[in-house]
Amino acid sequence: MLEGLMAAPAEGTEPAAADEKLTAVNAPSRPRPVSRSGAVGAISSAVSALRASGVLELDPATIHAGGLEDRIETSPEDDALLRRSIAAHGQQVPVLVRPHPSIPGEWQIVYGRRRARAAQELGLPVKALVRDLDDEALVMAQGQENSARRDLSFVEKASFAARMQEAGYDRGAIGEALSVDKTAVSRMLSLTDRLPRELIRAIGSAPGVGRPRWLKLAETLEAAEAADVMDAETLADEVVIAAGDAPSAERFEAAATLLRSALRGGGLRRRPARPSEIRALDGRRLAVARRTARGLTLSLAPAGGFEDWLASRLPELHAAWRRETRAPDPDQAETSPPES
Repeated sequence: MLEGLMAAPAEGTEPAAADEKLTAVNAPSRPRPVSRSGAVGAISSAVSALRASGVLELDPATIHAGGLEDRIETSPEDDALLRRSIAAHGQQVPVLVRPHPSIPGEWQIVYGRRRARAAQELGLPVKALVRDLDDEALVMAQGQENSARRDLSFVEKASFAARMQEAGYDRGAIGEALSVDKTAVSRMLSLTDRLPRELIRAIGSAPGVGRPRWLKLAETLEAAEAADVMDAETLADEVVIAAGDAPSAERFEAAATLLRSALRGGGLRRRPARPSEIRALDGRRLAVARRTARGLTLSLAPAGGFEDWLASRLPELHAAWRRETRAPDPDQAETSPPES
């Protein structure tokens, strides 16, 4: 193919004699200038560029999720900072993808989800390295990249270890993925066994909070559950209510404070009742009701607009309930004089 692309010899040039060719072959090799002009030069430059970088620009719409969840939460501020950086300077670090196992011509991301999402939001192609990885190699590559990241907190790494265990990986593989020994893996999994995932999600990644403080939180929670003054589900709810908008490290402190208060005699916390389903007459599920100490929570399932209709009619339904039950108006009851 390359011979066909080479330029023809200049007119009047005689071919080299056979002995001259042999002498040239047997002579010591010396650097020879190679022409980079024409089609041969274009092909050579393209091959060199691919070998040097190995980075492709991919349509973000063709990149799908892959691997295991490695972040407990995302920070809108950090995401906005990353978008501004990519908008100003371009995507400096490529993501890693593999060919999608079931969608030809598309990709699964191994790591770099935030960079890919930022590029997509900016309308830019995603710079990516492509590797042929099976499922195990994908998770291992993701874990090794995670272990090198400074912004991934202890509890996020512990949660990733727990997801690897759930996916069937042994502790040796988990340690290899996270670049830690089996003892460290056992400590991580011991913590995630003692703290339910819902509570960890309510608190968040808690950057700067290491294993000793998480372990202390787990021990305090176990003491509170043994004394029947708090449980993990109630604690998760109360953390969200007390500090849901605060940074994650502050939510961790709120959880620790709530537990200490409960153990000091802050009052017996009623365990939340099991949620109950509300179904229509034809059997379709309309809502899930959950009774807590703070009231009744209804989670309405999509039902062709019924949920919006119900929300808009709540004042009318409340008025009808008061008429039927003759329930007093709480505001009037507080201001009405006592009966003589």
